[in-house]
Amino acid sequence: MDNNQIKNIIAKRVAKEFQNGFVVNLGIGLPTLVANYVPEEVEVILQSENGFVGMGPLAEAGKEIKDLVNAGAMPVTLVPGAAFFDSATSFAIIRGGHVDVTVLGALQVDEKGNLANWMVPGSMVPGMGGAMDLVVGAKKVIVAMTHTAKGAKKILKQCDLPLTAKEQVNLIITEMGVIEVVNRRLILREINPHFTLEEVQALTDAELIICEDLKAMEV
Repeated sequence: MDNNQIKNIIAKRVAKEFQNGFVVNLGIGLPTLVANYVPEEVEVILQSENGFVGMGPLAEAGKEIKDLVNAGAMPVTLVPGAAFFDSATSFAIIRGGHVDVTVLGALQVDEKGNLANWMVPGSMVPGMGGAMDLVVGAKKVIVAMTHTAKGAKKILKQCDLPLTAKEQVNLIITEMGVIEVVNRRLILREINPHFTLEEVQALTDAELIICEDLKAMEV
């Protein structure tokens, strides 16, 4: 699988977690692709932290509106009923507990549900952004990321990068499977049939508890 295939497999699986009526925030990077895979029969409200609800899929090439972008500055579309507002209102939605699900990328996640996704020491970074608000304000936190980065494991016993938040991650979805964080343990719920259990564990620093009714991940 090439990098684009991997990202789209992850995004497609994340979209299956949504239910009718959910307010969902999609973080920058890979999570923005999830907007392209929301099932037609599921009505969700996609919120963009830069100030609007009613976000649709990414805009097609040649049909972009230069001033209509998501939080990652990618051109997007709108659905009927969309509304725009200022940053204060946007973060009142987030901090007020009105977001059902937030989907974020990560540099590292560990077995306690700790999340590190905002900086690598020694690197220039613009700041944490809204991630720290989203992971504590949303009712469910999904990390959507590749299982490894340049061969380095990203699902660890303990994060060693600066944390975004402690013990807030509920679900981890990678190209290799779906992992739930429960009581400081990682439970493998689904596995990509292209990989074996031994391969998934070998690329995961933390111990994985194999669910009794382990399912095949749709890819």
